[in-house]
Amino acid sequence: MLSRVADSLYWMSRYFERADHCARVLDACYNLMLDPTKASTEQRWHRITARLGLGSETATIDPQTAMVTLLRDAGNRSSIVSCITSARENASQVREQISSEMWERLNQLYHEVTQTAAVMNRDADVLRSLLAIREGAYQFYGVTDATMSHGEAWQFMQLGKYMERACALPVLLDAMFSTANGADDLDWVGLLASCSAFEAYCKVYTADLKPERVAEFLLLNPDFPYTVRYSAERMHTALDAIARLVSARKAGGIERIIGRLRSSLAYAQIDDIISRDFQRFLSSIIEQCKSLHAAAHEVYIEYPVESAFEA
Repeated sequence: MLSRVADSLYWMSRYFERADHCARVLDACYNLMLDPTKASTEQRWHRITARLGLGSETATIDPQTAMVTLLRDAGNRSSIVSCITSARENASQVREQISSEMWERLNQLYHEVTQTAAVMNRDADVLRSLLAIREGAYQFYGVTDATMSHGEAWQFMQLGKYMERACALPVLLDAMFSTANGADDLDWVGLLASCSAFEAYCKVYTADLKPERVAEFLLLNPDFPYTVRYSAERMHTALDAIARLVSARKAGGIERIIGRLRSSLAYAQIDDIISRDFQRFLSSIIEQCKSLHAAAHEVYIEYPVESAFEA
């Protein structure tokens, strides 16, 4: 596979996952802002929207404006419209690698998002758009798994999706737990709902919403798709399949990085993580993901021409 094709598939998947993540977080957390008596919730809202792409601007705008900006502002590279547009642009460059059903679903979602974003002017319009984006994401992922050959192209898409997820979840956890004072059950339900994880959490821990258990589930659970550990395992599977398919001789560095990441999650205990430095642990996960991204790009995307003949 050409490196530019692999790169487009990887980034198509990352941008799409980024849009889906933003829609889930906004949909789940905005409802918590309806209670004006909870100052701590407002503080967390500002931290979360800042991490989603508003930066310091979030402190100067009201929640509705923040939602509209993160949904439809084409000038903001982190907005949902921008991410869906970038995913579509990358997909258009690799039409021969993806199924026609995938392209149709992504193209349809792009037009739905851009058209509805242009006319929305009420909270209800924004919330309906976020729900449509989430449903569109489920459809796109289902169509992808059902209609695309699970070969090299699919593995690069899996790598992109779970790389984005493994980076986004620690950022969300950091934003939530750094302002955890005053949080109640509704706040933790909102965090779990941001990861589509409330029902799955209850099946493991019942409805006992303790912060350390929520953190343990979203970080260390190996079976639920929206956890950091699950994402690391899926990245390992994708990278292992890619290495076997392309016979890469310089994949040892990648194996070491993903191995360290998997070990840090597989053998970690949440009590130790929280008692030492929770934010530092989250930062280390993000840094390892960045190192993995750089290593994978060096081997599979940005490699020198000479190395292609050595493989």
